[in-house]
Amino acid sequence: MSDAENTTSAPAETPVRKRPKPGERRVQILQALASMLEQPGAERITTAALAAKLEVSEAALYRHFASKAQMFEGLIEFIEQAVFTLVGQIAEREAAATDPAAGSRHAGKVVTMLLQFAEKNPGMVRVMVGDALVFENERLQQRMNQFFDKIESTLKQCLRDGAPGGSMTPTADAQVQASVLTAFVVGRLQRFARSGFRRTPTEHLDASLGQMLR
Repeated sequence: MSDAENTTSAPAETPVRKRPKPGERRVQILQALASMLEQPGAERITTAALAAKLEVSEAALYRHFASKAQMFEGLIEFIEQAVFTLVGQIAEREAAATDPAAGSRHAGKVVTMLLQFAEKNPGMVRVMVGDALVFENERLQQRMNQFFDKIESTLKQCLRDGAPGGSMTPTADAQVQASVLTAFVVGRLQRFARSGFRRTPTEHLDASLGQMLR
C-alpha cells in the first residue's frame, strides 16, 4: 500500500466563534435592534426576532438586558448622549459670538445637528418619535418627551442669550421661537419615519430655518 494510501486526512477544523468581550454583546444587541427598526413596518419587534437576527437564544438576550424595555432604554441613552454631546460642542464654538444674529445662528445649528443625526440614524428616529415605544413601558415615552423638553430649553437659552438689546420681551420671544423650532423638528422626524425614510428631515432646511429665525 502506498504512502499516499496510508495517509489519513486531518479532520477539518471547525471555526471557533469568538466569545464577545464584556459589554460587546450589549452593543451588538442594541445595534441589531436599531438596524431592525430601520425596516418598513418594524415598529413592533419581538425578542424572538431580535434573537434570530443575532443567531442567539432569547435567554442569551436576557443575560444582558432584564427586559426589552431596558434595550430601548439603551437606545435612548445613546440618543441622549450623542445629541447633547454635540449640543455642548456647538455651544463651545458659539460662546464667543456677540453679533446680533448669534442667537439665531446658534439655535439653527442645534436644529441642523439634530436633523442630521436623525438622517444618519433612521432606526433611532422610530424611537425618538415614539413609534417603536407604543407597546412598551410608558416611562420610555416619557423619557423621550423629556428629551424634547430639554431640546426646547436649549433652543430657548440660545435665542434669549442672543436676543437684540431692543427687545422688550426677550424671554417670551425666545420661548415662542424655541417652541416653533421644536415642533418643526418633531414634525420632520415624524415625516421621515412615516415616509419609510424617503423624505429626508433636512429637506429645504436652510430655507425653512430662514423663515423661522428672521
